[in-house]
Amino acid sequence: MAKTHNLGFPRIGAQRELKFALERYWRGESSQQDLTNTAGALRRTHWQQQGKLDAVPAGDFSFYDHVLDTSFLVGNVPDRVADHQDNTLDNYFRVARGRSANDTGCQCVHAGEMTKWFDTNYHYIVPEFTAQTTFCLHAESLLAQIEEAKQTGVQAKPVLVGPVTYLWLGKEKDASNKLDLLDELLPVYQSLLSTLAEQGVEWVQIDEPILVTELAPAWQTAIKTAYQTLSQTNVKLLLASYFGEQAENRQLAQSLPVDGWHLDAIRGRGDVASYQEALGDHQVLSLGVINGRNVWKTDLNATLAWLEPIHQALGDRLWLAPSCSLLHVPVDLTSEHKLDPEVKNWLAFAHQKLDELDVLANALNHGKQSVQQALADNRQAIESRQQSPRVHNPNVQAALAAITPHLGKRQRPFAERIRLQHEQLNLPRFPTTTIGSFPQTSTIRQTRLQYKKGEIDAVTYQDIMRKEIAHAVDKQEALGLDVLVHGEAERNDMVEYFGEQLDGYVFSQFGWVQSYGSRCVKPPILFGDIERPKAMTVEWTQYAQSLTDKPLKGMLTGPVTILNWSFVRDDQPRSQTCNQLALAIRQEVQDLEKAGTKIIQIDEAALREGLPLRRSEWQHYLDWAINAFKIAANGVSDETQIHTHMCYSEFNDIIASIADMDADVITIETSRSDMELLDAFDHFDYPNDIGPGVYDIHSPNTPTQAQIVGLMNKAAARIPEERLWVNPDCGLKTRQWDEVIPALENMVAAAKTLRQ
Repeated sequence: MAKTHNLGFPRIGAQRELKFALERYWRGESSQQDLTNTAGALRRTHWQQQGKLDAVPAGDFSFYDHVLDTSFLVGNVPDRVADHQDNTLDNYFRVARGRSANDTGCQCVHAGEMTKWFDTNYHYIVPEFTAQTTFCLHAESLLAQIEEAKQTGVQAKPVLVGPVTYLWLGKEKDASNKLDLLDELLPVYQSLLSTLAEQGVEWVQIDEPILVTELAPAWQTAIKTAYQTLSQTNVKLLLASYFGEQAENRQLAQSLPVDGWHLDAIRGRGDVASYQEALGDHQVLSLGVINGRNVWKTDLNATLAWLEPIHQALGDRLWLAPSCSLLHVPVDLTSEHKLDPEVKNWLAFAHQKLDELDVLANALNHGKQSVQQALADNRQAIESRQQSPRVHNPNVQAALAAITPHLGKRQRPFAERIRLQHEQLNLPRFPTTTIGSFPQTSTIRQTRLQYKKGEIDAVTYQDIMRKEIAHAVDKQEALGLDVLVHGEAERNDMVEYFGEQLDGYVFSQFGWVQSYGSRCVKPPILFGDIERPKAMTVEWTQYAQSLTDKPLKGMLTGPVTILNWSFVRDDQPRSQTCNQLALAIRQEVQDLEKAGTKIIQIDEAALREGLPLRRSEWQHYLDWAINAFKIAANGVSDETQIHTHMCYSEFNDIIASIADMDADVITIETSRSDMELLDAFDHFDYPNDIGPGVYDIHSPNTPTQAQIVGLMNKAAARIPEERLWVNPDCGLKTRQWDEVIPALENMVAAAKTLRQ
């Protein structure tokens, strides 16, 4: 009998219950007990919803981030937080966001650095290591969750970030080598596994997704050492890798003394045959046959045809699961009552993916006739999508065929363009600006909701949004910023807003996915060829510019970011879809220029996120991704200044490709990393202007003028000051005005100090 299990479930709740509970706690409006009660109720609900599985994950739930959970589990807490003597949860939030519920003033600390989890849009808090780092087991929270699961009546399978992946994800804060800490870390994992065995746990899922990356010999040795050590405990280990194929690490992984492996059979199917041959008589093979990264229905009939001979060979040693944690998809499709019915029939969210898993297991274990109707319905849905005339647009296909290298080139090199732009814009040294968005106030959110519900008409909606834009412009004028933005009051999300105005997209109401902490996004669903029926931002930008004599940026999201932050069609190469988006954004850029906009920012926050996990595949991706940006950006005159923005992206190793984008100005995150990202410029002569973010907008803490000056001086040591801008590290929509104003006042004051 094939068995079923899950690697992880969305934590945030179908109605974002955890998000709202966290934010109430952080505002001091509820107690810690209220927060933990909400969390416990969510966990029990999620376990019950996974009740058909033979094993459900425990320990996959998190208040903020599972990597940060691991840091607290193994006692790796930064000294700046460990000095606080109050409870563990508040210290946890201090690392996550710089403060907890009632912290003020000197109680605030520097938040942990945040970056992307492999090639996803999920952010994790980066573990910090020094030569003095020690580890100590604190398993109380995990053990409590396992006990909760038992009381709920499900078979709990604890989920752990593997020790080698944990070290690989972290950063040294001194000249030490983090791999030297493995010998210190392994006894803590051994103790944990022994404790789990004593609690009656049979299987532990231990995740080592670094096995799908190109590992240096030292890291391969670390994997071998780790599992030779951990295999000596009395629990069974299911070693899980996902997000790709193990390739050259396959032989290493197969040699490890574990009781089973989980493979991503969506993105790494090439590993499966080798594992089937190498499997020992008492080892299990878990195959991730349901895509945990996208929302399209699985072709169950084709998947069954592939699985049947494997099941015949392995029997009950075959386990079935999603390819990775379902953290990366929305919770439940059944709540989507307004979604286009035809497209909805092509989709599966987390609940539906577990239903698909159940159909596959029943078909293998009890015969296809036991799920005959489900298989027939699935075949109809798959064929409907393949044959739908809404998917392909001849006009778009013709435009793609007409793309030439000329579309991606500016007329003059940067050195000549920037002189023309300086003459036109007449900005001071160290010009100040923001990244685009300003706080999304309750008035903005309520107005948007009323408009969507039909409770107010378009004229009323536009009037209120114009007042909010005018408010943002007035605030920026009063602050003394040099280049203004309109504040994006009308935009619900930097991707969804554009998708709503492009043909080829549909949208969910409740398709929320966790990005970090309480921050959720609702990725649009890109199902067909992309076309722009009309201008998307010109009217709002023109209105804002009419309110000020200062230059005001037109704000757009770039094609690569729209691609990477959407649920993208899987029936054509991503590069082709990206070029369709690039052509649509190019039209918008040209319309903004015609309307008199002198500065246009095209955000590519997710450029690095799309990098393949194997370095050998990077160049192919970078070639088409950078070219798509250039197609979008470069249809303007040399006097028009093009900006781009990237946040929380380690791009030191792709700096040459970033330079090849040839944006006149790039703004980047550097505040949380204390300007570490600028190390790239020690060995690379970046040719264009750059704004290193000096204000960490993901923390409620206010940067001081001295801190900003200090960060900018670090930047000026690497980049000529005439090419430096001063700006936050990201948009300000998630902050409150009473947080934003003092931070920007300090930023403007710092720029004036720098000019002196």
